[in-house]
Amino acid sequence: QVQLVESGGGLVQAGGSLRLSCAASGSIFSLDDMGWYRQAPGKEREVVASITNIHTTTYTDSVKGRFTISRDSAKATVYLQMNSLKPEDTAVYYCNAKIRPYISSRRLDYWGQGTQVTVSS
Repeated sequence: QVQLVESGGGLVQAGGSLRLSCAASGSIFSLDDMGWYRQAPGKEREVVASITNIHTTTYTDSVKGRFTISRDSAKATVYLQMNSLKPEDTAVYYCNAKIRPYISSRRLDYWGQGTQVTVSS
């Protein structure tokens, strides 16, 4: 069984920084794209950033230049460095990974439990 465990959320003042981590464990034949999503109260979940297994990255416009996604494939871990945080970045952040658990399985989506990020003004 595959698990994604997140860490690094918290409360920070506007302009501050946080670093989120998400480690995948369990039965992993191949680990493909990884990413971070967020969901603010009353809003739909949105993609924040993603990274492929060849380290190609994409970002939603509102975080470009402030957030950096990276991964350590050997550790099956993805990171999100968040700088110059704004109150509108406040949300629950979820890690996502596209994984084939076994050689015979298709690629599946896995999610972390979510970590709260709160940015005070």
